[in-house]
Amino acid sequence: MWRRGCSPMLGDKIMSNQNERIAAFLEKNLDIDSTQAERQRREGLLKDILPTNTDHLAKLYDRNLVRRLWVFVEPYNRRFMLSIVLIVLSSIASVAAPYIVKRAVDDGVAAGDYNTLRFWAVVFIAITLMEFVTNRSRMLIMAVIGTRVIADIRSAMFRHLHTLSLTFHNQYSVGRLMSRLISDVGVLQEFITWSITGVARAVFMLVGIVIVMLAVNWQLALVAFAMLPFMALIANYWRKHARAAYIRTRSILSHINGYLNESISGVRVAKSFTREQRNVEHFNDLNQSHFESLMVAEFLSAAFFPAIEFFSYLTTALIVGVGGYLVLGDALTAGTLIAFVLWVGRFFDPIRELARRLNTFQATMAASERIFGLLDMEADIVDKPNAHQLRNVEGRVVFEDVWFSYKEDEGVLQGVSISAEPGQRIALVGETGAGKSTIIRLLSRFFDVTSGSITIDGHDIRGVTKASLRQQLGIVLQDTFLFSGTLMDNIRYGRLEASDDEVIDAAKAVGAHTFIARLPDGYNTDVGENGVNLSVGQRQIISFARALLADPAILILDEATSSVDTATERLIEVAVDRLMTGRTSFVIAHRLSTIVSADKIVVLDKGRIVEMGSHSELIAQRGRYYNLYTMQWAANHGDSVNQDGTESPIGSIAFSRN
Repeated sequence: MWRRGCSPMLGDKIMSNQNERIAAFLEKNLDIDSTQAERQRREGLLKDILPTNTDHLAKLYDRNLVRRLWVFVEPYNRRFMLSIVLIVLSSIASVAAPYIVKRAVDDGVAAGDYNTLRFWAVVFIAITLMEFVTNRSRMLIMAVIGTRVIADIRSAMFRHLHTLSLTFHNQYSVGRLMSRLISDVGVLQEFITWSITGVARAVFMLVGIVIVMLAVNWQLALVAFAMLPFMALIANYWRKHARAAYIRTRSILSHINGYLNESISGVRVAKSFTREQRNVEHFNDLNQSHFESLMVAEFLSAAFFPAIEFFSYLTTALIVGVGGYLVLGDALTAGTLIAFVLWVGRFFDPIRELARRLNTFQATMAASERIFGLLDMEADIVDKPNAHQLRNVEGRVVFEDVWFSYKEDEGVLQGVSISAEPGQRIALVGETGAGKSTIIRLLSRFFDVTSGSITIDGHDIRGVTKASLRQQLGIVLQDTFLFSGTLMDNIRYGRLEASDDEVIDAAKAVGAHTFIARLPDGYNTDVGENGVNLSVGQRQIISFARALLADPAILILDEATSSVDTATERLIEVAVDRLMTGRTSFVIAHRLSTIVSADKIVVLDKGRIVEMGSHSELIAQRGRYYNLYTMQWAANHGDSVNQDGTESPIGSIAFSRN
């Protein structure tokens, strides 16, 4: 399966002949096998999600990324420097221990001097304790630094995500964001906590051991170094192939995270369309591919590290053989031979450490590139340097010749001009895609107009701070979002300083108190994730209470009653009327019966205003609005409508409601 499914995945270096042999080993020893259909399905899946060239995905070392990462470490610079000092002391103690053994054997045991032997034994115990204390202290300090740095990075990313516009959030999947905040940041924690000081200690120890061995006996030192060229070749081979395997593993894992998020969020839709089995098969394909990729990487590690051990033992054997011959010829002391045997054992420890950290460095560079790539994304909607606060708003809103497009050459709004006096109710009507929601988004400054202007009380909204603008707006959307927590917390979301009594008054005003009081825990009832413990209508009513409590100057209702049944809609009509009283309101509704009392109805078609006026005025014009209204009335009530409308019940009913 592996040979067939993986050869086209990453191209060039990833599926080498060695990996083919490893794949065969996995099939034989781990029962990795699949049907022909499963193999073909997985091949197609991984061709889509894996890159064909991985050279750019991760460097072993990138100076710019390390420098940017250091910015987060710099506040803890003193502690970090202390850990480096402890590393130096620990390395000195580790290198000195074999030399102390040499002195104890040569000056104490060989000379028959008990006092000298006792002295060096005490020194050895002291140096061992020193190594233990410095190592423990270094690890504790770096654990604290690593944890603090990761917390700072996550906070910086979270803050930055909240500055980015809806354009970014519409294009960037939640799964990818979660992968950055959790998986990639977790890689950085491993790097900062263990890899930096681990590599530093390995380098200090390696250099120290080489210097001491050459100083004590350079001939025997050269014997010990004889295996280094072979180890370098093996290490380089392992690094290249393990790097490719780990890149592949992380690519698949990123898609697993995204698919998990999507599948869990859309579990109700999946169940509705009985997609459970297909979703399970798709996840199993991803999961199996991740397992196989990881097994290749682990197999490479399982071959490499025992090879290091083998060369360590082989070098020790050479040292014992050559050194023993020299001892027998009185050209070398027994203490020196013992010290070299100990040094050889310690010499290969930092080599193993450096080899292990190569992948960590590569993973860190890849994770850092993704994290800083996210942090470098600039918000396209920002406050001007001289932006001022929008305060004491009366609610006079003017759209003046507004043009807007999400993409070039795809105009959404074309020359839209609307004026709303304080307290007026403006209804936006039109078919799907006419531009109704875009007008609302522009008023909230989720996007900036392409040309023209939008003013509130004469202030261009591009010249005021986004925070002060949105504090004046109360938005109730069709898809109500409730946060995990209690009903009390969700109603209070837009005005945190509100008292419990004020929350209850707002709930009573919109008719929410009745059903809340019937709940076992009342206002302390946990709504669940996104209000899953409430019905759609109940969530919608809670959103009305939330908007009312925030007491905005300008109210936006975007299909706010479309998710409410007819009975519930009648119950909250009075509440909605109270909510809009004294506030400039913009209402989008497909149910035209809900906006007949609006002061001004704006009819949109393909981004242009085709009609504007009150309900009675537009009905009298018998234009686009008249057609929409009469068709909807006929569809809902089954009444026939004459072509000229003279005998239709619409006229009397519509005008009487106005």
